[in-house]
Amino acid sequence: MVDKQPNLVSGLELWQWRNAAIKGAIASNVSVFEVDWLLQEVADLDRLALRLESYKDSSAIALKLPLEELEHLWLLRLNDRLPVQYIAGVTSWRKFQIALSNAVLIPRPETECLIDLAVAASLTNPLLQQGHWADLGTGSGAIALGLADVFRKATIHAVDCSSDALAIAQKNALNCGLADRIRFYQGSWWEPLELLKGQFSGMVSNPPYIPTSTVSTLQPEVVDHEPHLALDGGADGLHCIRHLINISPAYLRPGGLWLLEMMAGQADAVREMLQNQGSYDEIEIHADLAGIKRFAVARRC
Repeated sequence: MVDKQPNLVSGLELWQWRNAAIKGAIASNVSVFEVDWLLQEVADLDRLALRLESYKDSSAIALKLPLEELEHLWLLRLNDRLPVQYIAGVTSWRKFQIALSNAVLIPRPETECLIDLAVAASLTNPLLQQGHWADLGTGSGAIALGLADVFRKATIHAVDCSSDALAIAQKNALNCGLADRIRFYQGSWWEPLELLKGQFSGMVSNPPYIPTSTVSTLQPEVVDHEPHLALDGGADGLHCIRHLINISPAYLRPGGLWLLEMMAGQADAVREMLQNQGSYDEIEIHADLAGIKRFAVARRC
């Protein structure tokens, strides 16, 4: 969505567009904060300049896309609920700027906790800080980037079944200077990593976990624009999680970490499946910042 050549507009033109966009947001029940977030991304304006409207007197401001295209995309935001992150083509996640397309889910702030939980586990088991780690269902590559950033001695193996998603993930690894530490594979879950069975220090995944019947009830920003392949977790939402619980012990070394994000209400079922599988101990459930039980952690016996 972003043009490599700058498109120049006057500060007055952009000020007029911003005012109209804010009015449209209010009328459409869209957060007005999205207007300024978008302008920070596509016009490289800072919050203070937007708040004080000091850019209004500028003779030329460079946009990453033509103003007409920005207007068209903003109307899609208001009328078709196109997520603003897809308009900008980027989003912030941890310390990274993550490139996006509608081939990948928009990384959520709560998913950052997966990296923090991996770090916390490594403090009591330093061996987790090295060796092989897997990010299964990598999407935009956000989790792989987070792992590569905190585990500098580890090699991260990022897997996704979508070639379009992998293209975005590889772009992000290059942009963030971590391409030399992340390897990418197209395939289903652990399958491309067969040759490394039993050697992984840890596995992290944010798999599809929404029950099929629930997907259509999600916000239009999600159901109409984000890839269903990354959302639909089968009839009970646990199809992918169940598979990862059952197959991961064959790939994790003893003491290896199993770490996963899940949906609200799934914690008890996930804990029970981990216990019944018989290859895990130190099973823990962690809540996100909203108090929702969203993460499961276990150690390979």
